[in-house]
Order: sequence, then structure tokens, then C-alpha cells
Amino acid sequence: MAQNPTYAMWQKLAAKPGGKQLFSSAMCLRVPYFRTVLPSVRDLRAGRCEVTAPKWWGVYNHIGTFHAIAACNLAEIAMGMLAEATVPMTHRWLPKGMSVEYVAKAETGLRAVAELPELPEFGDDGFELPVPVMITDTHGKPVVTAVITIWVTRKKD
Repeated sequence: MAQNPTYAMWQKLAAKPGGKQLFSSAMCLRVPYFRTVLPSVRDLRAGRCEVTAPKWWGVYNHIGTFHAIAACNLAEIAMGMLAEATVPMTHRWLPKGMSVEYVAKAETGLRAVAELPELPEFGDDGFELPVPVMITDTHGKPVVTAVITIWVTRKKD
């Protein structure tokens, strides 16, 4: 079965020196808004993605913490890369909705982990796939929880 080009690039680069950062930079060229949080993809495989982002002045809010919407951007990156690694080439995915809870101040850089409890079956019928994302600070404290729902359908021939 043909592999998603994004995931194939990850597999080619991830083990090489500087490969994860090169992949992350290429991802930001393809989706320019992602670069606003300076993301770094740390792990990517079917059903899981881990992305980190430093706390820098470009993500500060009025009280000097990581802005809530910048954290949402990080969650979307984790979800999107998970989808690229999980959804087969016979299907496509589109974000449909997002629910977010801000559970604590984000006073450090952040780590977002999108992880599916189990991989779905990809059939002929379209379906909603909720992707949970947990965002923690550098101490491992949860600061944001999100569920991003994607709509998955078979590609038309």
C-alpha cells in the first residue's frame, strides 16, 4: 500500500542527525502558520504524534504565559501529523471541530501529544474521528486538553 508522503519523509529523516528539525522546518514551509509556535516534531507514527514548542516572545499573551490560541495551534500540529501518519492514502481527512480546556497557566515551553486509543478501520463510509491531544508544560503538568474531530472519507477514484 502506498504511504502518505509526509509520513514517508518523516521515516526517511527522523533517524538522521538534524533530521527531525529538518522535517519540522519542511512542515512549516508547507503550512506556514505552524511556524508561529516554532514546533519540533519529536515522535510520529500511526496513532501518535509528539510535538514541542518553546516559550518565546512570539507566543506570549498579556500576562507573559503561552497564549491559549498558540497552544491550540500546537494541538492542531500534533493532530495533523498524527492524521498524516495514520490515514491511508486511499482516504482523506479534514478538521471538523475542536473542543479545548485550558486547565492551568502555561508558563514554560509546551509538549503536545496526540494519541488515538486504537486505530480505526478505514472503510467506504465517511466517519468522524476524535483525536485527543494532551498539552503539558516542561514539568509534565497538563495545561491544555483538546479533542480535535476530523472527518475521514475514502478518496474518489
